[in-house]
Amino acid sequence: MEDAEKVPGSEQHPDSAPEVGEDAVTSVGPSPPPPPPPAMTEEERQELQEELFKVEDEIQTLSQVLAAKEKQLADIKRKLGITPLNELKQNISKTWQEVTGSTAYRRTSETLSQASLKATAAFSNVGTAISKKLEDVRNAPTFKSFEEKVETLKTKMSPAASTSNPGEQDSDTPTPETLLTQPEDSPTPETPKN
Repeated sequence: MEDAEKVPGSEQHPDSAPEVGEDAVTSVGPSPPPPPPPAMTEEERQELQEELFKVEDEIQTLSQVLAAKEKQLADIKRKLGITPLNELKQNISKTWQEVTGSTAYRRTSETLSQASLKATAAFSNVGTAISKKLEDVRNAPTFKSFEEKVETLKTKMSPAASTSNPGEQDSDTPTPETLLTQPEDSPTPETPKN
């Protein structure tokens, strides 16, 4: 019977291995067509057709039942005052509780807590080191010399050092403005420098 179904010129060639140098694209041919369905009698075909209609009808009925149940669920939730926002809040709360209860979260939390303690200790050490360095700078001879100059300037500028009235100033007494604008070693404005 198979010999009668063969069409002339459509002979099947056995699968052959590609020759050396043959391109992979040319060695892969089109996929063979699926085998034809086994021959059915008209009665079997009619039974399968009826079964197909039944299954499609059941699917449609189940879809309608599902839609009705979803509507009923929405009505019950509306009567109970359950809104989609409330449901979302409850889901988020439940999920958060599940996350915080997990061992991975606890381990991560402990690790971050330890890292925070170490960072705090490191910042404290840095602050202590900076304070110590500033104290060393303050005790340095250069800073002491600068501090003495500022103190001298402060003493010269204080109103208690002046014995005259505030409206009457000696022309020999330097004013605070002249002290601040002129360094000690710079020439005075009265003597031109040539």
